[in-house]
Amino acid sequence: MSERPRESERGARRSPGTASGPERTPDRNRTADRGRAAKPRRVPGPGRPATAAASRGARPSAARRGGGARPPRGGAARLRLVNPRPRLRLVAVGLTLVMLVFTVRLLQVQAVDASAYADKAAVNRYITVPLAAERGTITARDGSALASTVDAHDITADPYLFSPEQTKIEDAPERAAELLAPLLGKKPAELAGKLSRKGTRYVLLARQQSPQTWRKVKKLKARLAEEAAAAPEGGKPDVLAGIYQEKHAKRVYPNKELAATVLGFVNSAGKGGAGLEAKLNGTLAGEDGKVTYAQSGGRQVPTAGVREQAAEPGSDVELTLDRDIQWSAQQAISDQVAESHADSGYVVVQDTRTGQLLGMASAPGFDPNDIRGAQVDSFGSPAVQDAYEPGSTSKVMSMAAVLEEGKATPRTAVTVPNRLKRADRSFADDIDHPTWHLTLNGVLAKSSNIGTILATEQLGSTQRQANKVLYRYLRKFGIGRPTGLGFPGETDGLLAEPGKWSASQQYTIPFGQGLSLNAVQAASIYSTIANGGERIAPTLVRGTTGPDGRFRPADAPDKRRVVSEKTAKTLARMLESVVSDMEGTGTTAKIPGYRVAGKTGTANRVDPETGRYHGYTSSFAGFAPADKPRITVYCAVQNPKKGSYFGSDVCGPVYKKVMKFSLKTLQIPPTGAEPAKLPVSAGKSRND
Repeated sequence: MSERPRESERGARRSPGTASGPERTPDRNRTADRGRAAKPRRVPGPGRPATAAASRGARPSAARRGGGARPPRGGAARLRLVNPRPRLRLVAVGLTLVMLVFTVRLLQVQAVDASAYADKAAVNRYITVPLAAERGTITARDGSALASTVDAHDITADPYLFSPEQTKIEDAPERAAELLAPLLGKKPAELAGKLSRKGTRYVLLARQQSPQTWRKVKKLKARLAEEAAAAPEGGKPDVLAGIYQEKHAKRVYPNKELAATVLGFVNSAGKGGAGLEAKLNGTLAGEDGKVTYAQSGGRQVPTAGVREQAAEPGSDVELTLDRDIQWSAQQAISDQVAESHADSGYVVVQDTRTGQLLGMASAPGFDPNDIRGAQVDSFGSPAVQDAYEPGSTSKVMSMAAVLEEGKATPRTAVTVPNRLKRADRSFADDIDHPTWHLTLNGVLAKSSNIGTILATEQLGSTQRQANKVLYRYLRKFGIGRPTGLGFPGETDGLLAEPGKWSASQQYTIPFGQGLSLNAVQAASIYSTIANGGERIAPTLVRGTTGPDGRFRPADAPDKRRVVSEKTAKTLARMLESVVSDMEGTGTTAKIPGYRVAGKTGTANRVDPETGRYHGYTSSFAGFAPADKPRITVYCAVQNPKKGSYFGSDVCGPVYKKVMKFSLKTLQIPPTGAEPAKLPVSAGKSRND
């Protein structure tokens, strides 16, 4: 049955589309029917065309091979789709080849040539640079700037862009260094070394250059870029393409040396290096930000996007210093140190009611705008860092202890011999004299060492007990304790416990030898007396103004009762005798129209290098108006070598000049009351 259609196809191929005519019998049929009669040919009946019968038995391929077309069924052609498998195989092979090419290329980029492509990508990539926060301003109490910040530029470079691979020349760093050195004030060799550095994309060439300097560098860069663009390729390379800048504000001190030892300075790293700049660095500095951007050839790519973390500016700090009083104090002490050929000196001006320091001047000073020209040992603040023996200005604490303990009054008679033997030595006053018959007030007015020893011996039934009582008062006045300023390098002074006082110290400490303090501590002693016996810790900061513009006052200073108000007023009257009485040692400090209280001091000075006594410390301390105190002024000069070394001669005029200026500046009028006079010599009548 399966072979029948094939026989029909052969017949159809031989006579396609023919209904009559002889039909050849296939060879197989002829072989099978050999010997039999031929079978009659079947003729199609009516209504059944021969062409239709022939079409049913004919294959399309046979019709095509015969050159004929298959007759349409029902009058329409019948279409048949070609087998799609060969084409799909061809497409699959093509895609496989393409993927293979991509895979090979990917392996080449990521494995074989990875380092080369990384180097090329390094020319244009994201870098992160810091954004320096604007440092806060330091102002005087009137708002005038003492330290401020101005725009400046750090000149930086990308060493990679100076390599031979990028510049196509071997000496690009040297050429660039020769061009930049005159503008930046650097040595060419130093710059060339930085530009040749390997393994980094960032070097700092010059810090905090002025806008004028950066404009010169920028103009030079532009000129070289134009010349390189106009020249044939490689004819004139742009050796400054890798130079760029970062804004980095610069600290300036508009008043130069004024208050320099208080303010300190900012070092090259942008941090406070001394003084208040160091103490308040966290408040002033703020918080740095950072910016990340893509750069190419040392320039930012503007279309590559920027990620920025904004910097938070620092807070402004308002000080208690009065700029005019500070200037007066600094002029006065600088002139006196120069005139006396002294090693150094300091003046402290304090508001007796608040403890605020209105002036804190030292000489010699320095210009914080140019610390390269200053001596390293002048960077600190000697008024709080130098510890020295105060001498007779310390006697006021001994008198306070005697009065507060009720052991004597200003009129108590004290017989003062020319020499007083105690322990292993004989004590004397600053001059030889016959036996003096003084009052306790006279002992202070004439600054008698012997009289002070005799008075403090009354503090206890034994010398050991007297020492303990005196020690307690010295500590209450602040000796051997921090001033409260928290200044960098501040000294607490030296005051040994009474059990450790040597045989001589128990007699020298009452008149100011054998203990040490700093100038601010000394001023605070007199401000305590002027303030009615209550010590207010000295302060330098009034408050801060944050980035939000809000002013925040400083914390209230510590207060401590030292002696009673009655004792303080009595001491103030006794200190007036030092200045107003002709027998007093402080007459050089008189100010016409004002009642002035003060005390002179002349002490043997310990040489800090040898540890032995050498030279003198001259000092003067006091306040005014004496009956209604407002201002305390303290002056000390170390090791005067020319002229007198007595405190009345060296520091008395400084005290008078600064006190007079301060009273005028703060518009403090005289009280108009007559000074209360206390007797100096025993047996003489004075108005009480």
